[in-house]
Formats: sequence, structure tokens, C-alpha cells
Amino acid sequence: MAKKIDLPCISTSGLFPRYQSKYAAGADLQAAIYEDLVLKPGHRELIPTGLRIELPEGFEAQIRPRSGLAVKQGITIVNTPGTIDSDYRGEIKVLLINLGHSDYTIKRGDRIAQMVICPVITANFIMQESLNETFRNRGGFGSTGK
Repeated sequence: MAKKIDLPCISTSGLFPRYQSKYAAGADLQAAIYEDLVLKPGHRELIPTGLRIELPEGFEAQIRPRSGLAVKQGITIVNTPGTIDSDYRGEIKVLLINLGHSDYTIKRGDRIAQMVICPVITANFIMQESLNETFRNRGGFGSTGK
């Protein structure tokens, strides 16, 4: 069973995140706009959600694209996944981009992204002269094959 936390939220729009199925990892975020917005191919727009959250220390919220919007309309998020840090208290906004070939109209209440709450591990960076060798070593993009 998934771990649950209480997450204090404020919604200036009356729209709250919702999990769409029993085992969903992401809660859908909705567009808190008051007029329809047309997102043209190749264009991006910062969409307000009207939502503010108070994450506990040691957690982040990842803002991810909705797969249905991506595959059917070519709508995704420019900075995916977007990270909401535990000390941020401002409104969550989603930077959508239209990679499709047609205009896409966003209406108030449309589900535009999903939010996944994740634990965070911070690192103590230790400067070294060298690192242990591995099979991949310094191989970059595509170095392990198809």
C-alpha cells in the first residue's frame, strides 16, 4: 500500500488535485483560468492552477505531463518534471507546450498535468580526485546501444 501524508492546500479557484484511480501515483491538476486559452502549435503558456501547497520537509512535488494529452494532442510540459520544493508556498503553475500540429483549447477545470509527491534525499558532495571505474565509465548518450 502506498504511503499517505496529509498535505495542507489552499485553492483560490476551488479546484483541488484528484487521483483518478485507486493506485494512481499522480493527482491531476486543473487549469484555473477564467477564459478559454488557445495554445497554438509550437507555443507555450504558463497555466495557473490556483493551488498552493505546504509540503513537509523531506518531500517534493513533481509536476508531470498527462500521457493522454501528450499522445492524443501533443501537449506536454516544457520543464518536465517540474519540481516544487518543500519551502515554496506560491501558486503552482504549469508550463505547457503544444508540440502537435493543431490549435489546442484549454478550458477552466481541464486536467492539464499530474502532481506526484516524492521523498527527497539530499547529498553531501565530497570532492574527489578520481571515481571508481565501471563498464560504462564515461560513455554518454547512446553508449549502451539501442
